[in-house]
Amino acid sequence: MGKKCIGVDVGGTSVKIGLFEVSGELLHKWEVKTRKEEGGRYILDDTADSILKRLEELGISIEEITGVGLGIPGPVLPNGYVEVCVNLGWRDCYPERELSKRLHGLPVKSANDANVAALGEMWQGGGKGYHDIVMVTLGTGVGGGVIIDQKIVAGRHGLAGEIGHIHIREDETETCNCGGVGCVEQVASATGIAREARRQMASKDMPSVLRSFGDKVTAKDVLDGAKAGDPLAMEVMEVVGHYLGMALAQVSMTTDPEVFVLGGGVSKAGQFLIDAIDENYKKFTPISKNKGKIVLATLGNDAGIYGAAKLILN
Repeated sequence: MGKKCIGVDVGGTSVKIGLFEVSGELLHKWEVKTRKEEGGRYILDDTADSILKRLEELGISIEEITGVGLGIPGPVLPNGYVEVCVNLGWRDCYPERELSKRLHGLPVKSANDANVAALGEMWQGGGKGYHDIVMVTLGTGVGGGVIIDQKIVAGRHGLAGEIGHIHIREDETETCNCGGVGCVEQVASATGIAREARRQMASKDMPSVLRSFGDKVTAKDVLDGAKAGDPLAMEVMEVVGHYLGMALAQVSMTTDPEVFVLGGGVSKAGQFLIDAIDENYKKFTPISKNKGKIVLATLGNDAGIYGAAKLILN
């Protein structure tokens, strides 16, 4: 058995690849462009070619590699089947079989990218030292991953960890990307926070630094404003904290993790964000003082390659 493994994180813009010691030390990382033309048919070819070329450059034989883990931006069934991957153009395929074939039969194991990022954070990131974690990724959307006993819980239909699409807001009228109404993603993603700010600016006449950004206001503008004590920005973050706290409370009552790990661009707000959520999370879980705490992710954009590498070692 080899002493190294490879993690591959397939994204809409680039495919991130990492070469690891099986102990978890990242040796090399690099990227290849995601070629989405013709239904994404070149993505796995490009990935395999890049891996083989890099191993050759480093003088590492394929026999030294234990296997390759693959994070995919869409639902992956336990047998590796991917029904659809909208961001890549993939339909009805088995990416792990295809990649294994191109890598001279190396074992390949695939899973959804958000679940894989959660696994990475558990292995070498913000959740290191814990066996049960729930990761919540607050980016353009809201993703999630559930790890129990160091293993991804994907669910029978690949829906476990879809925290962004838990319904939490009754008075919402606009539709979420998923087709639902009042989802976590609509209020707690970067897009959702900016949308909430636009709504608050339109419905209130209080002065605010946010008004100088107008319709171009971003989640970062809101968080910076709230940290600086801007009243309107603080009100927006109260709404965000309320609904995120409520969502984490519901997840806590279902899975009871040791920690919630917050990642994604919005999590760069750090302790300020944790405090906004924690107050509400505690309010909605009065049943016990013993419950999962909220911590920050530490691997950033590398969480996916770490988790993919861990996937093949599990």
